[in-house]
Amino acid sequence: MSLFVGRHVNKIDKKGRVSVPKLFRSVILERGFQGMYVFPSFKHPALEACSEEFLVRISNSLDDAHELFSEEQDDLTAIILESAHSLAFDPEGRIVLPPELREHAGIEDEALFVGRGDRIRIWEPAAYQTNHSTAFERARSSGATLKLRRSTSEDGGEK
Repeated sequence: MSLFVGRHVNKIDKKGRVSVPKLFRSVILERGFQGMYVFPSFKHPALEACSEEFLVRISNSLDDAHELFSEEQDDLTAIILESAHSLAFDPEGRIVLPPELREHAGIEDEALFVGRGDRIRIWEPAAYQTNHSTAFERARSSGATLKLRRSTSEDGGEK
């Protein structure tokens, strides 16, 4: 399965339409959905975007991680699922970012699409740069490392 990687800046027109980067659009289309789900990030002044498949994973994870009707489950469901917008691709591969989403992220003229593996984060470019610089410095100063998973074959055995 293909991943969302890299960064791409696109202009937003007066109607709030923005072209989804072709590489990102093709990953979503290969997963069988003709658009993307977008919701406000509750950690950053940015938007989270994903395929339908990933939103189902989020929904299932909310059910698994928290007791039904608990405050945590209720809060995260409100933030993610209740705030999600299903945005269809137009024939040119654009989506319309609703005003409330653009306002949350401070997005006006340009949107920066950032690949994050199974999902995409959409930023106002200057806000992204500030966040990225902070994250880079935090990882460097803490000596962050990554334990790499072993490759697995399709049947689950190690390579």
